[in-house]
Amino acid sequence: MLLKDICTPETACCAPGVTVLAAARTMRKLHVGDLVVVDEAGGPPLGIITDRDIVIEVLGRELDPASVRVADVMRKPVVLVRGSDDAARALERMRTHGVRRVPVVGDDQRLIGIVSLDDLLRQLAADAQALAEVVSSEQNHERRTRR
Repeated sequence: MLLKDICTPETACCAPGVTVLAAARTMRKLHVGDLVVVDEAGGPPLGIITDRDIVIEVLGRELDPASVRVADVMRKPVVLVRGSDDAARALERMRTHGVRRVPVVGDDQRLIGIVSLDDLLRQLAADAQALAEVVSSEQNHERRTRR
């Protein structure tokens, strides 16, 4: 399945100039653990900031989240995948770069969504369920037709 079909299109974003405190408030309000950093809505991703980045890079270093900018702690260069890539490509990129979330871009490099490890696990579970249904259906068909 293509990533454009399984990614979350309503991606939470912020600008690189906002404070880490403002980013944390946005994460709390939207119930998300990351924000894709963009200069403009739907623009190409510049980086990503996660709740873990805030804890490790800001709070863990006893910095003031009200004075630190997202641009100073965001992960860059950002690891990206294309909407036309498949789940295996996203998994390979996540494994290679040690990340759990990857912004998804179109051919024009503009943000179209985000795919997480959870999204890939849900898709894998759905695929496994479909395979199990095929096996069960085959067995039921054979019972009915071979008496």
